[in-house]
Amino acid sequence: MGKFDGILICTDLDGTLLRRNKTISEENLRAIEYFKSEGGRFTFITGRMPYFVSSIYETVEPNAPFGCINGGGLYDHVAKRYVWAETLPREAIALAEYADRNIPGLGIQINTLHVLYFCRENEAMVRFRRATGMPNITCEFEDVHEPIGKILFGDTDPGKLERLAELLQSHPIADHFDFIRSEAILYEILPKGISKGTALQKLCEVLNLPIERSIAIGDYDNDIGMLRAAGIGVAVSNASAGAKAAADYVTVSNEEHAIARVIAELDSGALRF
Repeated sequence: MGKFDGILICTDLDGTLLRRNKTISEENLRAIEYFKSEGGRFTFITGRMPYFVSSIYETVEPNAPFGCINGGGLYDHVAKRYVWAETLPREAIALAEYADRNIPGLGIQINTLHVLYFCRENEAMVRFRRATGMPNITCEFEDVHEPIGKILFGDTDPGKLERLAELLQSHPIADHFDFIRSEAILYEILPKGISKGTALQKLCEVLNLPIERSIAIGDYDNDIGMLRAAGIGVAVSNASAGAKAAADYVTVSNEEHAIARVIAELDSGALRF
């Protein structure tokens, strides 16, 4: 019996586990290994798609499936398959076309379960590829026939994304979808009822663990669902105001080994369910 048997920790990646330079500190990695060695289940829930977290997975070596697509899927990296996924109805394409017509210059991606297509280019999409290393696979909206996990819009002008949010949420079919600001320059269409909290609930079902014995750690508004759903929700000190408000407590920043701090506090008894 390990001291962390029956406990699940799920962390966000960007701004939480990852530092600004997109690396993971040795302090965090040592703490994660210790947590797993004592029976804990460790994984992450990210807005990213499975096909561009392989290097992170191989570094962290989660011992549970990870959440992806901002809560729209659970992926088993060892078996190379989705354990569970929810996809967008095809009418979501109409929303992308509507945004493209009414707000020119938006960057637009369509993320299928296995391929990411760049349908409209701008500086935000260039930055996205630079940060993620994703290939520039282009495609027109009507040429996407695979199941769609999410549609992502990007722009370096925050005002343009605010107009986009108003435009999409006032559309006649808006109530068929959920919408999330996943970063300062990114806005997403997700399947109805999907959030990182959904993925956390599904993961606990898969692992046969009570969600009350889970800890979620995050930094941004798209983490709010899992922070609220977890037994303990932890926001890093660099988190958005919304994430901090949803959390049970605030820890150190992503530059100060936040995951290691949470595990140390759990180990010492300072953090309790």
